[in-house]
This record gives sequence, C-alpha cells and structure tokens, in this order.
Amino acid sequence: MHNNHPLPTLSIITVTYNAEQVLETTLQSVISQTYHHIEYILIDGASKDRTLAIAEKYRDRIQLLISEPDRGLYDAMNKGIALATGEYVCFLNAGDSFHQDDTLQQMMQSIKGRELPDVLYGETALVDGKGHFLRMRRLSAPEVLTWKSFRQGMLVCHQAFIARRTLIQPYNLNYRYSADFDWCIRILKKAKTIHNTHLTLIDYLDEGMTTQNRKASLMERFRIMVYHYGLWSTVMHHAWFVFRLLTKPGQ
Repeated sequence: MHNNHPLPTLSIITVTYNAEQVLETTLQSVISQTYHHIEYILIDGASKDRTLAIAEKYRDRIQLLISEPDRGLYDAMNKGIALATGEYVCFLNAGDSFHQDDTLQQMMQSIKGRELPDVLYGETALVDGKGHFLRMRRLSAPEVLTWKSFRQGMLVCHQAFIARRTLIQPYNLNYRYSADFDWCIRILKKAKTIHNTHLTLIDYLDEGMTTQNRKASLMERFRIMVYHYGLWSTVMHHAWFVFRLLTKPGQ
C-alpha cells in the first residue's frame, strides 16, 4: 500500500515491426524499472529481421509476446489493449524508454490521496539514437489537462499519457497517422480525475516523420479536431495552422 491506495498494475505495450535497431533500449528500460507491478506486452507485426531474437533474450520478463501480421500500428495497439489486464495502460514504442529507472515509481508516488486518478500525464524529452538528450518536446504538458486542451494540439505525448484501462476504447482505424490524438481526447472526455505527475516520463526517439506523412497527419488531426470541437472553433484556434497547411504545398 502507498498513500492508502494499493499499488496498481501497469500494462506496458510495445508494438514492433522490424525494430532490431531500437528494441533493446526499450526492453532494458522496462525491465530495469524499480516499480515491479508491471505487465509487459509485446505485439510484433511478423518482423523479418532480428526483432524476435532480441525479444527472446528477455522472454522471461515479457508476459505476453505475439508475432503475426497486422494492419498497421494502431491495429497492433488495439490487440495490445484487448490483451491488457492492468489497471493502467501505457504505450512505449520501440526506441522509446522511460526517462529513468525509477520513473514509474516516482509517477506512482506522485499520486496523493486515496483515489487513483483516471489519467496520469507528464513531460517528454527528445533523445537521439544513442539516448542522448536533444531537447524537451516543443509542446509542453499543461498544468491542468482537460479534453479541451488538445485544441492547442497534442500537448501531451501519447507515451506520456497513461490511462485507466476501463476508460480505454480501441483506436479508430479510420485514422492512419493521428489515431492517438483522437484516442486521448476520447479518454479525457470520460475521465473524472486527471493527474499531472510534474515528471519527465518518457525519452522519445526523435527520428522525425517524413514530410509527406507529416502533412497527411496534420490534415487528419484537423479532421479529428473538427469532429470533437466543431469546425468554427477549430478554424479559430488554428487559423495559423490552416494557413500553413494551405500555403506550404511542399511541407
């Protein structure tokens, strides 16, 4: 027991496809956590490289390992959600890691009072392929997060957004690039208590999205915002964003 509430189990889900270059960092980050109430789930999309051989080295620390073809990232993540049994769900992509070995312990210790919050969130640091700190994420987590906060964009990185499993629905597979944006908003709409950990939770591997995908992702995000916030509100909040979209065909 801590702060009068039992220690919750965290289902950590890593989705992989041909991730041999980056997976080991993620695996080591999870298994070196000082918080032990973890269910680790690895969903692989039938990798053709050494991904599974690397996972096999840590097999005794991975509760569930599945390797089969899928219809992309969010389809694989939905499989992970369906298998998770922990109180909370956290997605940690191959290449990403927890900021420190005691990050999850610090996160749980930051919860005050008897009630466990519906959502926990924190900051994200960008790192290079060697794990060296580059900079903090450009959008920083707001002091108070609500479902309306994401009108300003995705203020909390998907990996630094940890939700109660009972609030989680599958990702909408109609969105190819920004389903996580929609997913977070839907969870926040249902959440009663949202807890700012005031911690840097994640080291995010900054590989950069291809320009082509970036534009598609922004278009999709705009559609998601119109769906949740209405067209007028979205256009008003993002006059600059729409302008940029329309005036930079090469971006």
